[in-house]
Amino acid sequence: MKEPNITLHIERLILEGVPLAYSHKTVVQGVVEGELARLLAGDGLAGELQSGGAMRSVVGGDMQLSSDGNPHTLGRQIAHAVYQGIGGARK
Repeated sequence: MKEPNITLHIERLILEGVPLAYSHKTVVQGVVEGELARLLAGDGLAGELQSGGAMRSVVGGDMQLSSDGNPHTLGRQIAHAVYQGIGGARK
């Protein structure tokens, strides 16, 4: 079976109340993109999204911010929350 071609475009990611240094913005963005790509490649999408379609917005899953302020950790947490929001495949 051919692997689906998934295009993911995040126009805007709003992080209200998250203390993030401006200099960490691109780090977080890169980690979110990379982790989402890894999750999609490894775990795929839920059945209802595999036939295609677009989502105007996504409400991410719950996440508990770590207190270390590490932008890599934050990026991974955001990616997992977004993945929950797009209905990541459940095992």
